[in-house]
Amino acid sequence: MEAIASVMYPIRFYWKLKKIRVKFVNSANRDVINQLLDGLFDDGVLNGGEKDSILEGNPITTDRARALIDTVMKKGDEASNKMIALLLSIDPTLYATLGLPSENPAQPAAAPEPQLEQDGSGTLINSTEDFWKGKQGRRDTYPAAKGSMRHRVALLITNIKFTDMRLDRAGADKDEENMLKLLVALGYEVVKHTNLTGKEIDAAVSKFSNHEKLKETDSVVVVIMSHGIRGAILGVDWKRDKSDEFSIDKIYNHLNSKGCPALLDKPKIILIQACRGGKKGSVEFEVGLSSDDASHYAGHEDFEEDGFRIVNKEKDFLALLSSTPDTVSYRNTQLGSLLIRSFVAVSNASAHVDHIEELSRKVMQRFVDLNITKQMPTKDRVTLTRHFYFFPGI
Repeated sequence: MEAIASVMYPIRFYWKLKKIRVKFVNSANRDVINQLLDGLFDDGVLNGGEKDSILEGNPITTDRARALIDTVMKKGDEASNKMIALLLSIDPTLYATLGLPSENPAQPAAAPEPQLEQDGSGTLINSTEDFWKGKQGRRDTYPAAKGSMRHRVALLITNIKFTDMRLDRAGADKDEENMLKLLVALGYEVVKHTNLTGKEIDAAVSKFSNHEKLKETDSVVVVIMSHGIRGAILGVDWKRDKSDEFSIDKIYNHLNSKGCPALLDKPKIILIQACRGGKKGSVEFEVGLSSDDASHYAGHEDFEEDGFRIVNKEKDFLALLSSTPDTVSYRNTQLGSLLIRSFVAVSNASAHVDHIEELSRKVMQRFVDLNITKQMPTKDRVTLTRHFYFFPGI
């Protein structure tokens, strides 16, 4: 995170923090506090020991907020200035509610949150018939016949309310609403779940892998939104002393060539909004080979007469994760997460002519263009061998 310039002003920032201390302690939610801790650590205001002490020694949100603001105030005016600027950047609504000035003299231009679409709304532009026809039959493009597009199906899982209410994800309902709207507009029948435990997420993905439409569809989209750690998504029963997790690897196990033969050679697009923390690459896949199939594979070194052929276990995937490994993801408590709002906006504007990898690149570029330095979406485990287009409206 870029350092925020420090300038001395007649009105001391220490006294501004002191004035709002009680209101901040009672109003700041856990996400805002954690984002402030990360930002102040990156900016050198807090060291690792101070950050860990505030996190580990204060499981109750109000206690954590109190420890944070008191620690920063003890460091003086410059540290207080930086916390005020960060708070404006992270949560402008809370900033205003606390009665802080409408502008931060230290950095008036860079402090407000970059302006994304306020609610993820916008009109999805449809592909033209000519554009769709021009992509059919090409070796570099996944097939998308009108019949198979009519059987599209997507899985949408959103965790909003947790057993430990301090973990509730304010604003996640907007992400759910925006993604549902987009997926439906893209032609997908959406299987939607809300507030699942880790085991229930596993069961939902497993059941989805047996959906009757998968044999006919041209693609699937899986969207999972929750808290997370590296390699896992947290279920709604997660607590500090109780593990409730869903391993991201299980998505691939359920939907890969072995777990879901119906999706063989079909794009599987995965979108994960959550914070983040050598098996053999091929499996035997049984197929019924017609004479045409046999002539196609004749002479191939992996062709076997008993009706088996070797296929890659994890092919035709693209996952877009909300952040790089070991880093947090950000969510506005009223508008939803940066990733989902960006993905919806980019898809609305460009899905009619861009394939999924270009859409993903534009989402990442959007973070750069808007100077969102604290988070970078990441493409992961990309095994697409062709271009996949949504072809909205066809």
